[in-house]
Amino acid sequence: EAQLVESGGGLVQPGGSLRLSCVASGFSISRDDMSWVRQRPGQGFEWVSLISSSGRRTLNADSVRGRFSMSRDNAKNTVYLQMNNLQPEDTGMYYCAMGWFQYNDQVPSQRGQGTQVTVSS
Repeated sequence: EAQLVESGGGLVQPGGSLRLSCVASGFSISRDDMSWVRQRPGQGFEWVSLISSSGRRTLNADSVRGRFSMSRDNAKNTVYLQMNNLQPEDTGMYYCAMGWFQYNDQVPSQRGQGTQVTVSS
């Protein structure tokens, strides 16, 4: 079965860090741009970080720029989201998604089940 599986979420204090992982199984993502999107409580989906298939190009949303960075390891069929200086407003469900999903308030159809990130003291 082809699927994306996220992991690495959890509870962290403000100012802390987490590293999310997304592993693709059943298919290769090495030729695909990939995205991280999130859904904060009571809000729609918003894009967070994007990465090209080669990993040479990345783009971060203004809300996370300078704090989050996306990377990938195509040999491991995995993309990552390093999140530093987390703030309470970063709380939400984080999903990896196929493609360059630079959209807000749209639901990516090809996404994993998500991993919960909660930032609280």
